[in-house]
Amino acid sequence: MSLENSSPSARRSFLGTLAGGAVALGAAPLLASCAAPAPVATAPADEEPWIKPLTGKHKQIFDAPAVNGGFPLIFAYMYLETMTKAYNLKAGEANAVVVARHFGIPMALSDSVWAKYKLGEMLKLTDPATKKPSVRNYFYKSNAGDIMMPDASADKLIARGVVIAVCNIAIQKLSEMASKGAGVKPEDALKEWTAGVIPGAFVVPSGVLAIGRAQEKGCTYCFAG
Repeated sequence: MSLENSSPSARRSFLGTLAGGAVALGAAPLLASCAAPAPVATAPADEEPWIKPLTGKHKQIFDAPAVNGGFPLIFAYMYLETMTKAYNLKAGEANAVVVARHFGIPMALSDSVWAKYKLGEMLKLTDPATKKPSVRNYFYKSNAGDIMMPDASADKLIARGVVIAVCNIAIQKLSEMASKGAGVKPEDALKEWTAGVIPGAFVVPSGVLAIGRAQEKGCTYCFAG
């Protein structure tokens, strides 16, 4: 067919068809490259040990990408306190989860890790008692003056049933960053940091995974960092 001798509408129709075909051909490799990856098998959320305690009617997750002066712990404490008193709840009817990720994970690491890897110096965390870079985790077994509400220290929250989830990716990355200054191999630092997670806290595959999983379980979200 000659385009020069055809009507305007016929020319538009032909060019539209040609353009559509070119787009389809050009898009084919792109669509192929964007194909969905093969599904990865995972355990049902209810089988994950850190999720099992979340059985209450009321649940909230506190996202802690930074220690923020201990406020992620304080927020969790105040949530339980005010929910219980405001609605006359029984023990276990409200649950709280603190997800320590990114630079928030020191709240869930032992004093030995803080001291050996100089976390206070590395992350600009000052000991409230000495006014120097901290060599202890003052968010765990907190003394008066360590955080605004010592009753919100990590050990007391865990004893109360609060879930503290610690990002495994952050443990890997920060331990690697700190290993050189401590004069140890990255793989040895990783072992020490993993073993140095405070008793009762849970190491989870990643902090962002834990945030999503907790919300799937019915938790509302609160940014705490």
